Amino acid sequence: FRKLSSDPFVGVIWKGEKLIDGVPETLDLLRSHGKKLVFVTNNSTKSRKQYAKKFLSLGILVNEDEIFSSSFAAAMYLKVNDFPREKKVYVIGEEGILEELEQAGFTALGGPADGKKNIELKSDCLFEHDKNVGAVIVGLDQHINFYKLQYGTLCIRENPGCLFIATNRDAVGHLTDLQEWPGAGCMVAAICGTTQKEPITVGKPSTFLMEFLLQKYNITTSRMCMVGDRLDTDILFGQNAGCRTLLVFSGLRILSISSFIFEKALDFNGSPT
Repeated sequence: FRKLSSDPFVGVIWKGEKLIDGVPETLDLLRSHGKKLVFVTNNSTKSRKQYAKKFLSLGILVNEDEIFSSSFAAAMYLKVNDFPREKKVYVIGEEGILEELEQAGFTALGGPADGKKNIELKSDCLFEHDKNVGAVIVGLDQHINFYKLQYGTLCIRENPGCLFIATNRDAVGHLTDLQEWPGAGCMVAAICGTTQKEPITVGKPSTFLMEFLLQKYNITTSRMCMVGDRLDTDILFGQNAGCRTLLVFSGLRILSISSFIFEKALDFNGSPT
């Protein structure tokens, strides 16, 4: 294959602060054969710049423009769809979304700054929100609270034409080595419930991010392999685009209909080219 795309986070490239066995050798092997590597993740908590630093801290050089996170995808969705620059974006999520929005030239509200805000529910309470918010982006938020939920809800329900964008809808994620934790899908579901609306999803397995990659790199999907450890995001992402897929068992372990199945990245060294 000429192209390879993978999710560079827990389960495929690293676990905790340690690389999975065989990852550096596998990446070096692929690059030595002229393969283009693209790293795609649904984790919106960091920006591409932050993830590039994470790779470097583990001894792997990955350029920022090789990394495509769902936080970046959310900003690019607004950009390619000509979101008005005078409009603001409210974020239920973390710093990664805010940084990518800033890089793209948009004005963002919310995020970590609203993490400790409280609402006093008196009988005469009238919650105020910015009427100039034109989009609400919802991603993984470890400090989600009643304030953020109400703010996002009012923007979507009361601001004419306000977009509801989900970075991804993963129900759970491996935030620690020992167990799964609630994923961004939980936060998204809350806003779906309060607004009775479905979001525009920009991360895996939606088609937006894949279409962006195909256009940017002029990729032929028949020459591309998607590597991941989740059926409902990684493998489906590749299959929706007509790519070959490779499931590794180092993350969420469910048998699948992926094209190839390996226990870990090192096993890819001996696979056909």
